[in-house]
Parts: sequence; structure tokens; C-alpha cells
Amino acid sequence: MRDFDENNITAAVIDRYQNTPDPRLKKIMTSLVQHLHDFVRDIEPTEAEWGQAIDFLSRTGQLCTDKRQEFILLSDTLGVSMLVDAINHRFAEGATETTVLGPFYVQDPPEAAFGGDISGGAKGEPLYIDGSILSEDGKPVANAIIDVWHSDADGFYDVQLPELEEPTLRARFHSDVQGRFRFWTITPRYYPIPNDGTVGEMLKASARHPYRPAHVHFKIMADGHQTLVTHLFVSGDQYLDSDAVFAVKNSLIRDYTREAPGVAPDGKKIDTPWRKLHSDFVLSKAAVKKSAPAA
Repeated sequence: MRDFDENNITAAVIDRYQNTPDPRLKKIMTSLVQHLHDFVRDIEPTEAEWGQAIDFLSRTGQLCTDKRQEFILLSDTLGVSMLVDAINHRFAEGATETTVLGPFYVQDPPEAAFGGDISGGAKGEPLYIDGSILSEDGKPVANAIIDVWHSDADGFYDVQLPELEEPTLRARFHSDVQGRFRFWTITPRYYPIPNDGTVGEMLKASARHPYRPAHVHFKIMADGHQTLVTHLFVSGDQYLDSDAVFAVKNSLIRDYTREAPGVAPDGKKIDTPWRKLHSDFVLSKAAVKKSAPAA
């Protein structure tokens, strides 16, 4: 076929994928071409605008390193990450809700002792966190792997601070035989996602702010259960209703209660004001996955 124009080119391109051996790839490419062509027809970009789009994506890729993932930020700020998360986590009622992984997760964080302090000397208001890991039937999950990470009191993650020699405010814990966990850290702060790159350009041009409400990240893994990736947000934070990555869910907002100097639940004596966060996590069984809700 020849003489392609705006009316017949889409069908021609889709036809080129009809012999794709992998049926899943065939479906993906067919849908991609259809929606991409429809998008182009809808906005009717000039050649200069299309060049700008290609330049934007090129520069986004060039910003990616082992410590920065600009494409994850782009996916997050367009709401795509949360959409993918929602599609893939239609789990049992009562299971803890999920949210985005975010760009600052580090594989295999350092192991920490039960009840340990992961602040690494970072300045900030002490925060005591405890809770339990439970299965959807209410039974405790022993030896669950619990990865935690969060920002410091100034809104930065350790991977954003080149002066730090070791991981800080991130660690891996294991639940005990009763499914319990506990640790010390400092209270996180709201912060802007990295906005000195292409995603920042997009946000600024769209009159959007780059801020995320304060939270602690959790990634919990246990045999026979779906991996849980979630946050616990600080109640009352000014950005709960305008999170730059659309990740806030009401069920994940917690009171980080202010406590007077005294003795903490683990027996530690605290001479300054501190905060306490208690939260149980309910994991969904690996075999449970609901179909898409009816339209």
C-alpha cells in the first residue's frame, strides 16, 4: 500500500503488526498506534511542536541515572503510575491500600535490628513507629520483610545528598513471630519532587506545584502474599489534597501524635518532645485478584 495520508495511515501501521508472534505485544502495539495517532489528530501539532516533544523526551532520558529516574517522575506527575497501581491491586476487602513506589526506593537497603534507630544522626523530631503485619484473615505474618524510607526534616532523601556516605532514613526490618515491628527515626517533612529537569519544566508551564505531603514509605514482602507498596501520610499536611503525584488515599492518612518527654512504648527514655505512629498493615493473599469494576 502506498499514498498514505491522515485518513489511512493508522490502519496501515496497525496492519504491519498483524503477524506479531506474541499476542500480548500485538495488542499493546495495536492499541499504542491507535491512541497515539488519535492523540496527534486531536491536537494537530505543528512540526515545531512535535520537535519540541521529541526533545522533551530525549532530555528526560538523558537525566536518568542510577540515583534519579526522570521517567518515573513523569509517569507519577501525569497520574499514570497511580493508574497502573490501581489496575494491578484490586485485592481483597480490608487489605491495606497501595500507592506509588516513587523514584527514591533503593533495592536491598541496609538491614536494621528490631526496634533500631535509622535516623543516622539526622536532625529532626524523634519519631517512634510500630505496628503489626497481618494476613487478610487477621493472622500475624512472621518474618515479613519491611523496607522503609522517607525524607529528612528538610524534605530531602539520602540519595539527594551527596555528602552522605551511608544510607540514612531507610532500612530493612523483619517482623517478629507475632508479626510485630518497631523502629525509631525522625519525623518527615513535605517536599518538592525534583523539579530542576524536564518534569519541573512541565509543572511550571502548567502552573502546578511540585510538592508532596509528608509521609513514610513502606514496602512489605511475605511468602504467600502480594507485595505491598504504600505510604503513611501525616494528617493535617497542607498538600494532602494536591499531591503532585496523586498518591494520597484517606485510608493511608495517620495521626503522628505529639508526645511529651517521658518513656516511649519500648521503654526508651525521651528528654524532648517526640512523635508516635502506630499502624497495622494487612496483606492480601497472592492468589486473590479481583476483576475490573463494572463501568
